[in-house]
This record gives sequence, structure tokens and C-alpha cells, in this order.
Amino acid sequence: MVPVTLGNPDHAQTIPAGTRELILSLRLFAVEDLRSARRFLRSLDRSFPLDDSLFFPVGKHSDPALITDLLTRVSAGADAGVMSEAGMPGLADPGTLVAAEAHRRNIRVMSLTGPSSIMLALVSSGLNGQRFAFHGYLPVESTARQKALRDLERRSSGGETQIFMETPFRNGKMLRDILSVCRPSTQLCIAADITLETEFVRTRSVAAWSEALPDLEKRPVVFLLKA
Repeated sequence: MVPVTLGNPDHAQTIPAGTRELILSLRLFAVEDLRSARRFLRSLDRSFPLDDSLFFPVGKHSDPALITDLLTRVSAGADAGVMSEAGMPGLADPGTLVAAEAHRRNIRVMSLTGPSSIMLALVSSGLNGQRFAFHGYLPVESTARQKALRDLERRSSGGETQIFMETPFRNGKMLRDILSVCRPSTQLCIAADITLETEFVRTRSVAAWSEALPDLEKRPVVFLLKA
């Protein structure tokens, strides 16, 4: 399981040297996005032999035969990497499909050290890091999303931090729904642009956020709630 930077062009800040060396030794990859995967590998080493490497796209609609092909090669003795578009594969990411099938085939799954926006946001938030739940992406439709937010706030009242994400172009709608359905005293952490120079992590009450909203336009954001 291969970590990818969260958008920081300087991989040395977030990808350990040992992880980098291991990644550069691989020639088989299951990837969420081919272009970003190739770009990341070249950012680690401009001379990385892309033409000598094999890439297997993995996603909701990809052919299961591709995973079979990849893991057959691994069973024959090759090592392979699973790469998300950003951060750690397997967290709100189709890389879980590869890892699950690898376990079924008794293939060792090893996670390399690297950045995870979810974990970095949690430890920076000041919210409960002993009990938490990650919910990935909430429903797109407003009524369903508002219901989901009420449910998460209810769950958080027991002390469990609730973590979720949104696509950058819907951040504004998500924030408006949070402010409209959650109690004024509920704590909301907004963690944007994790590891970038423009990183913004702030925890305030819903009432305080209502007085001044940050600009989240086209920024990767992790939201954390705790009543």
C-alpha cells in the first residue's frame, strides 16, 4: 500500500526516504488514476522507467480480471504497489479491493509510511483521538446529507469524533448544511490543504463558524464533528 503526497510538490517533506526507495523498486502498480500515478513516480525520480512498468487501473467500474492479472504476477514472485490519487490507499479509496483479494490469496499486504489527511486532521483537531469514526463521503443530495449530519452529531454526543470528507467543489454546500442542522455548541474542525503551505486547521463551535466562514473553494477538506 503506497502513500502518495497530498499535493505538496516536495515529496521529501511527507514521504520517508526508505518508503521512497521501496516505491522506486516496484514495476507493478494498481492505481486509482493513471496520470497522477505516473506523475508521482516521476516526481520521486525523473528517470523512473515508466515504460518498463505495468499499471492496472482500479476503481468502481474496473474489470476484476485486472486485479486477478496483477495478483497472479505477485503470486509468481513480483512485488506490486497500490496507489491512491492522494494520501494512503484503502481509505475512502478502491485500493481496498486489491488488499482484500490479496488476503484471500494469502498474499502479504504491507502498508508503507506516508501522509493520511484523515489522521493528520484528527491529531491536529484537538477532538477525541481515542474514539472516532470515519464515514468517507456523505450523500450528495441535500436532504439525505442533512439527515446524515444529524445522525453523526447524535453519535458524537457519546464522545466519539465523527470524520468525513467532501469533494472540493461541494465544500460550500456541506458547510452550509452543517451550520443549518447542527447545534450551536457542537465542535466543528475544518482541516483544509493538509501538508500544503496553505494548510488551515481550526476547531470552533458551530455558532462561532457561523460568524465567519473560511474560503474552501476547490480545496481538499476533512470535516470533524463532536457534540
